[in-house]
Amino acid sequence: MSAAGSLLTVRGLKVGHATDPAGRTGVTVVVFDDGVPTVVDARGGTTTAYDTASLGLDATFGRRHAVFFAGGSLYGLDAARGVREVLVASGAGRQAFGTPYPIVPVSGAVIFDLPPEARPLPDYAELGRTATRRASRRELLNGRLGAGAGASVGKYLGRAAAMPGGIGSASRRLEGRSSVGVLAVVNAAGAVRDPETGRWLAGARGPRGRLVPPTSLARRRLDGRGTTVALVATDRALSRPALARVASIVHAGLARAVVPYATSVDGDCVFAVTTSRAEPRRDEAWPGATADFVGRYAADAAVEAVLRAVRPDPASSR
Repeated sequence: MSAAGSLLTVRGLKVGHATDPAGRTGVTVVVFDDGVPTVVDARGGTTTAYDTASLGLDATFGRRHAVFFAGGSLYGLDAARGVREVLVASGAGRQAFGTPYPIVPVSGAVIFDLPPEARPLPDYAELGRTATRRASRRELLNGRLGAGAGASVGKYLGRAAAMPGGIGSASRRLEGRSSVGVLAVVNAAGAVRDPETGRWLAGARGPRGRLVPPTSLARRRLDGRGTTVALVATDRALSRPALARVASIVHAGLARAVVPYATSVDGDCVFAVTTSRAEPRRDEAWPGATADFVGRYAADAAVEAVLRAVRPDPASSR
């Protein structure tokens, strides 16, 4: 898809994908024009992430030059090194603490797409380098590529019954020139449902090949390989506490489309950033009004991003 209607509607960022040659896993990187205020909100019981402790609201800095998503579970965290190396080589970051080394903080999260059989894993650091070098504002595709290449949905009848997941992106225009966008990697243990129609779009297939909704899950054993990770970005000026509120609202949006959501076997988490360099408004109608406004549209974009991840347009699927 083109930049219209995707995360690339938001000013001040670019996106790159790298998929391993076998097409079974990959890395997606969102690169910001400069270090931007960032928060993370983890809700799942098995979140695996890189350098998120310093994103707490009491953090001294709390800014990131990039956020990455990767397959490979713990192995995918190696992508951080590749992302940082390319950013340092491009001149990103600033020297700090009296050393000649630029500080270029990046964060990210991974999904579980490890193969059931033993075989060599790709070099996730190299995939991180490739994705970062490819980062652009030209196009942002949906489906099975980058971090979503090996994603699957509906592990409640076992991994063999799962359907393809993927990566998706959507955005909403706000007042003025500002926008909010969401990028989501959907690898859920549960199923995906269109909340407007109630139709199940992806999940577990039963013995006859038909989609089996995730009903009576208490009687089923959820496969511990699920995760929905997302980034919400806006070019509207927000404080970091306001970003935390937006991330919380985006979780609510994701839960409208992913059923069940944030279970004990999912690694669900949401990063939130603002690319604006302006000061947040101080004349809000009530404390948190701007965050509520942005979050409302972000939640709708999150739903659309999930639906696009499992039902990409033919022209955008690769």
